[in-house]
Amino acid sequence: MAVLNKIRQRSVFLIIIIALALFSFVLADVIRNGGFSGQDSQNVIATVNGNDVDREEFAREVEAFERNMGNNISTTQAVNRIWDQKLRQVILEEEVEKLGLRAGEDQVTELVRTQMAGNPNFSNEAGMFDENRLREYVANLKETSPEAYAQWQQFTSNLAQTAKMNAYYNMVSAGVGATLLEGEQAYKMQNDNINMKFVQIPYSSIPDSEVEVSKSDIKSYIEKHASKYESDASRSMQYVIFEEAASMDDESEAKEALSKLRSQRVEYNAAIGANDTLPGFDSTDNYADFIANNSDLPYQNIFRFRNDLKGENAEQIFNLNEGESFGPYKENGFWKLSKVVETKNIPDSVKASHILISYNGSQLGAAGNRTKADAKALADSIAGVVRSDSGKFAALASEFSADTSNKEQAGDLGYFVPGMMIPAFENYVFENKTGDIGVVETPLGYHVISIDDQTEAARAVKVATIAREIQASEKTMNEQFNEVTKFEIAAAEGFGKVAKESNYEVRTVKDVKALDENIPGAGAQRRVIQWAFEDDAKVGDVRRFDTNNGYVVAQLTSKQDKGLMSVEEASAEVTPILVKQKKAELIKERLKGNSLQEIAGNQGVSVQTADAVNLNSPTLAGAGEEPEVVGTVFSLEKGEMSEPIAGEKGVYIAELVSKFEAPKMESYKAFANQESASRRAQATSRVFEALKKKADIQDNRAKFY
Repeated sequence: MAVLNKIRQRSVFLIIIIALALFSFVLADVIRNGGFSGQDSQNVIATVNGNDVDREEFAREVEAFERNMGNNISTTQAVNRIWDQKLRQVILEEEVEKLGLRAGEDQVTELVRTQMAGNPNFSNEAGMFDENRLREYVANLKETSPEAYAQWQQFTSNLAQTAKMNAYYNMVSAGVGATLLEGEQAYKMQNDNINMKFVQIPYSSIPDSEVEVSKSDIKSYIEKHASKYESDASRSMQYVIFEEAASMDDESEAKEALSKLRSQRVEYNAAIGANDTLPGFDSTDNYADFIANNSDLPYQNIFRFRNDLKGENAEQIFNLNEGESFGPYKENGFWKLSKVVETKNIPDSVKASHILISYNGSQLGAAGNRTKADAKALADSIAGVVRSDSGKFAALASEFSADTSNKEQAGDLGYFVPGMMIPAFENYVFENKTGDIGVVETPLGYHVISIDDQTEAARAVKVATIAREIQASEKTMNEQFNEVTKFEIAAAEGFGKVAKESNYEVRTVKDVKALDENIPGAGAQRRVIQWAFEDDAKVGDVRRFDTNNGYVVAQLTSKQDKGLMSVEEASAEVTPILVKQKKAELIKERLKGNSLQEIAGNQGVSVQTADAVNLNSPTLAGAGEEPEVVGTVFSLEKGEMSEPIAGEKGVYIAELVSKFEAPKMESYKAFANQESASRRAQATSRVFEALKKKADIQDNRAKFY
């Protein structure tokens, strides 16, 4: 009682303590989520120029796109596709709003007219689009189907947006063009040409060993060309793949289990409440049921020729006598036991025609009031007619056949091989002879069949195969999990060393980007990449990941923030450029002579010529495209020799032999129009790229996908 009194006396104090504890818990969660706006950040996939892109709406669009594409696209690919669409929409809509562009009713109606052209619901007696019919249709939707009316409103809203985009692009295109002066320049670039002589000293004449490119050289070059060498954030990792594989014990157990199926066995049958003797593979009469109940691969109840059997054991299996078995043998991850259950000489292909008579209850569906008995009687009657006069087959097929795919082609099915048709149909055409006409029942109805042609008969076999997949047992998977876990723990202290001690292959991947999906050598491993870009992931961290067939244990080896490329990243691209520049300087220092002939003699090369060269196609015979060289020679006077020019393939000294200037035209409007058309064709894509480059984009996709 005394304790309860003390609690009552201090109840206010306790409430304050509990409240503070709860507040601290909530505050910690807020801090973890990036402040009080953290919840909002969890619902934003990106922010473009201050406009938030809602995560849930984005996710719905991604899911819809994946559904439309089936299994032909990954989630990451779908995300990137929707992102491109969304980015274009947000950026361009912002520009449209800034300009105050609006879509008038006439513009929307014109787009509706274009969309609905040819739709009979909105066409008059002359086949022309009738706006009044459209208005009646929309009014009817509004009254009878609110959901359909809402969809119509969304449709017209999208058309209005399209109209505004068209207006924007038209304005951009109207502001892009070429002046008459630019038309004249285009004309001269195409038609002015020169004849020239030149000496080329190729860069390959200087051994790479004579040129050294240092890290400071690369760093200096990157800094001078910073806009070209900006890079997104990247991560580098090393990893080990552990594939889930069956052990030798697992293989032996699968083989033993398969072998036991050969002999009859006694098993308890719950249906009869007693033991039951079951036939083995060697003695069964029903291979389809036996394989369905005991095999990991289905029974193929078809005859196959030698070329149809695949695998290294195909020859031995095909040459078995009826009733003989082969195996167990290992093939494609299975233990198999094969038995030839039937042999026959049959054509390897048959050409046939048919007339299909369906009835109410057949798989093909309703056929008026025709019963099964009526269908059988009609099929027998037709068969009797065509046996007497085969020339009537085509007309009867056109009149009676339920197979619309070929009824107008006299029911012709063309040539086909075993396994392509329904069993009963196939048995008839392969077991009878050319010219035979018969009636066969299948789930589709009754077929009146005419065997039109058969190839030469050859030996075929029907093979029954029971198979057991060689899979890792639970024991093996547990052992592998323990092995992977031990490596994951130990690798934190020395990834490469521990892997080497255990004889694991370490693979590396460099400069993975935040939205990459694949890791070279490991395939699609999006979760691994997400982990590498998490805020709390540190260089040296090790993590295990489940894969479809095992595990990946990865270590984060470096983090590169967004900004200027590191020397290591840019080295592969920058080094050849600097090597070329340094070789050019060395070549220039060694050049001696006052004429092309003298310089060529000193360098052990020859003087070359190039005729009818223009600025539009600055190609030198034997040297390739050299715009810097050709442009320089165009500026020379006749007979003048250039200074050494560092080109694409080497250092050049050139001399202008002659210059042909195209005759002046009265008007360069045609060339100006041509140039304008070329620029306008690129305007829509280029304006978006310019706006995108200018936009302030905060892309959070990598956090959610």
